[in-house]
Amino acid sequence: MTVNYIYWTVRPEIFTAGPFTVGTAGMWIFAAICALIIILDRVALSKAMARWKADGKPAGGKPENSWANALVFGALALWTVSQIPSHPHGISIGPISLRWYGMMFLTGFTAGYWIVSRMFRHEGACQSWMPSLLIWVAAGTIIGARLGHCFFYEWDYYSAHPEKIIAFWEGGLASHGGTIGVILCVIGFNRYTAHKPPLWTFDRLVPAIALVGCLIRLGNLFNSEIFGHATTLPWGFMFPLSREWQQLYAPDTACHPTQIYEAACYLALFFLLMWMYWKRNAQQRPGLILGVFFIGIFLPRIIIEFVKNNQEAFEDTMLLNMGQLLSVPFVLAGIYLVYRAMTRPKEHLTFPDRYADEPSSGKH
Repeated sequence: MTVNYIYWTVRPEIFTAGPFTVGTAGMWIFAAICALIIILDRVALSKAMARWKADGKPAGGKPENSWANALVFGALALWTVSQIPSHPHGISIGPISLRWYGMMFLTGFTAGYWIVSRMFRHEGACQSWMPSLLIWVAAGTIIGARLGHCFFYEWDYYSAHPEKIIAFWEGGLASHGGTIGVILCVIGFNRYTAHKPPLWTFDRLVPAIALVGCLIRLGNLFNSEIFGHATTLPWGFMFPLSREWQQLYAPDTACHPTQIYEAACYLALFFLLMWMYWKRNAQQRPGLILGVFFIGIFLPRIIIEFVKNNQEAFEDTMLLNMGQLLSVPFVLAGIYLVYRAMTRPKEHLTFPDRYADEPSSGKH
């Protein structure tokens, strides 16, 4: 017998826990602890700077002025305090769920951190930049993706309910907004931490982002969301756990698993970019890896959108939906970056031993 569909009943949760409540007093205490950590971190930095200046600025270098702790704990403190007016008796958390989507995010960022760290060590770049870069990229991804969804897809609703913009836990992230957010945050990282041209960081960062994109689309698959139109192809998926599928296609119509289509494209792009970096030294042409990334991410997105269900009703009357329209500028930017990189002379870099435990000296 030939099976012409896949019945996808994998649940999005890995496990759940029972409900519990955090009281208002506990919320204030947690916010105060976050604020205290920021203060202690800044005090420690101030003392380190004073010692460094008192010692005559030794060769060990200036103490690292990382804002990672301040960004993380400041955001936690602000979010906790913001919940108190609407939850005067405390906030109930439960049932707590660890979801595959979140695990895909975490796995992607962990693997990406290791990949970029290896590239930095290969080129003798400062390893202490990595925590700051992780915070910048994570903040850009989440904030940008949330704002992108609000502005590009549901501005009518969020303009009337601006307090809901920060409610990212209710769902609604847009990859194009995340891309814009990462671009802005990488520019900030280079301005305040690395002091290098932004293209230098982008060329070393985007292979990891391609892998993260692959894992996020697999997270969409586990969530039974962002699937495609009906199909009779043998690899069609039914999504009985999806309310959208139940409304449009139940009980026996299979759909294009567009999450897998995109995940496969992004995984292939990841391997291509890694090959370009490690085997072809493509980073000697600034912007080349970034240009290929833009083309490899957003051109498949434009094509796959033709068999994907629209996210919002207003897209039904559009020749190209919002995702396709937002992808076009990135594809054009990618073509320009590739042309620019290939028509300019190579930058001749001297690389240390990429397998060494510590980077050797050299010109970078």
